[in-house]
Amino acid sequence: MRSRQKPVEPSAAILPPPPGQGKRGEQGYLGYLLRQAQAASRLTMERALAEIGVTPPQFVVLTMLRAYPGLSGAELARVALLTPQTVGVIIGNLERSGAIRKSAHPVHGRMLQWTLTRRGEALLVKCRRYVRAVEKRLAAGLSGRAEVTVRRWLSKIATDLQD
Repeated sequence: MRSRQKPVEPSAAILPPPPGQGKRGEQGYLGYLLRQAQAASRLTMERALAEIGVTPPQFVVLTMLRAYPGLSGAELARVALLTPQTVGVIIGNLERSGAIRKSAHPVHGRMLQWTLTRRGEALLVKCRRYVRAVEKRLAAGLSGRAEVTVRRWLSKIATDLQD
C-alpha cells in the first residue's frame, strides 16, 4: 500500500521579470542585455524574412556578397559570423536556387569565389524591404544623433573585443 504524501510546496521562487525590467533591464549586465536584444531582433528578423522563404543567415550571406563580391566560403563564414559548415549549406541552397554562382579564383584556381546572380540581386532587394521594416522598429524612439551613437558603440565593441 502506498503512503499518501503531501504535495511539496514550491519554495518561494522569485520569478524573473519580463524583458526591460530588473536584471533584464537597465540594471542588467551589458553582455546579457546585448544578448537579449540580439535574440529579440533575430526572432523578429526570422519572422519577417520567413514570409519570403529566406533565413537571416541567408540574408547575411547575400548582403556580404553584394558588398564584397568574390568572397570564398571561408571568407564568407568570417564576415557573416557563421561556421564554415553553415555557410557551406547556405551556399549550396543559394546556388541551387540560382541566387549565387561560383567561379575559380583568377590566381588560386582551386579556390572558389561566390557572386550574386540577377536572381540573387532581386532576392536581396526583396529581403531589404522586410529588413528595413525591422530596422525601423529597432531605431524607433532614437533621434538621428542617438542612432549614430548606438551604431558607433556597437561597432566599437566588435572592434575592441576582438582577440
